Amino acid sequence: MQFYSTNNKASRFSFEEAVMQSLPADNGLYMPVEIRPFASYEITQLFECDFPELSFRVAKQLLAGAIDEKVLRDIVYDAVNFEAPVVSLDEDTHVLELFHGPSLAFKDFGARFMARTMGYFNRHASKPLNILVATSGDTGGAVAAGFYNTPGIRVVILYPSGKVSPLQEKQLTTLGGNIHALEIEGTFDDCQALVKQAFLDQPLNDTLRLSSANSINIARLIPQSFYYFEAYKQLKDKTKPVHVVVPSGNFGNLTAGLLAQKLGLPIVHYIAATNANDVVPQYLSTGLYKAKPSVRTLSNAMDVGNPSNFVRMLDLYGSTWNTMADNITGYSVEDAETAATLNFVFQKYSYLMCPHTAVAFRAHKAYQSEAQYKSQGLILSTAHPAKFLEDVEHIIQKPVDIPDALLRIANKKKKATLMPPQYDMFKYWLKSNLD
Repeated sequence: MQFYSTNNKASRFSFEEAVMQSLPADNGLYMPVEIRPFASYEITQLFECDFPELSFRVAKQLLAGAIDEKVLRDIVYDAVNFEAPVVSLDEDTHVLELFHGPSLAFKDFGARFMARTMGYFNRHASKPLNILVATSGDTGGAVAAGFYNTPGIRVVILYPSGKVSPLQEKQLTTLGGNIHALEIEGTFDDCQALVKQAFLDQPLNDTLRLSSANSINIARLIPQSFYYFEAYKQLKDKTKPVHVVVPSGNFGNLTAGLLAQKLGLPIVHYIAATNANDVVPQYLSTGLYKAKPSVRTLSNAMDVGNPSNFVRMLDLYGSTWNTMADNITGYSVEDAETAATLNFVFQKYSYLMCPHTAVAFRAHKAYQSEAQYKSQGLILSTAHPAKFLEDVEHIIQKPVDIPDALLRIANKKKKATLMPPQYDMFKYWLKSNLD
């Protein structure tokens, strides 16, 4: 399997080049040259596998010989060593819990797979590899946990000051070692812009080996397709059509779902559920894409005003708006609706969601009321509610149980460098601390 840049479909890159470079020199994003669907009998066989084996088979299908099969199996089995259970709230509403990994967020799947893949490709390198990652909340914690103490790799996490929850911040600022945190006085979009500019700075890249752990990296995207198959496998009634609701910020998670659909997973429709940062729902409604500064919301990990993976979505649909809009419906949910939904689900089902999952539940109900055919909804639950402790407790007016993984870091001292969103200062820090 080879990869091309979304800005040049004639270009060709190996999997190792795509993973280690993260971003092509032409500022596109890497995509697989071919996505070969499973045969129907192969999908039936997938549903007979446990989660690690299912994941390995999906990875092998997507990568098609791009990495040694034994190495790939070892990477996948080591990365996917926790569950992703489906909880049914009623016969047509199912929640896929993706927060049972080390950082209690769905990004553990991608971060762990990527850390092990990069570690393998970097095993003979003479110079350290420096991972730059922007986070709006959960990516930072997952990447920090996934890459912590990985030999030959250093990680720099940029996060927007005051715009992640206190426990999210502790996850990415308390490990130390090879994990460095930069607290940027701006938005997630500012953090993302700094990272992208660094990758396009050739003199800097001539000095430092740089790569990314954001979902712009294809190694983050591929393992996120695994759990779509795992979720479908767990549904008891496979005769009823399934729509999938994805809480969306940078749109890597939804893009991975579209890859799963391209591989033959029988999803009839996708719902892109966003908060007030609604550029993609607006595009799906109007055909016009207009990036705008992100605004802060209760569902902070989705506070993205110019999602990077949108270009991959366009690429999958040949930049054809009506084809994309036929397969994906977008909904934007305001904070008041998010809070009301979170409390409603807790009171009615005795089930506690994080704010991002509440956004998705609200979109699911809106779609059910508007759809012309009856389908069951699969809602992706992206993070443990305790990661947003203060907001969730305020909404439900009850204390929330805190998992041990969060209790262990709650009182640790934060270690982060405060910095304005200025590229010259960011570059100076990189050269001073990593060169």
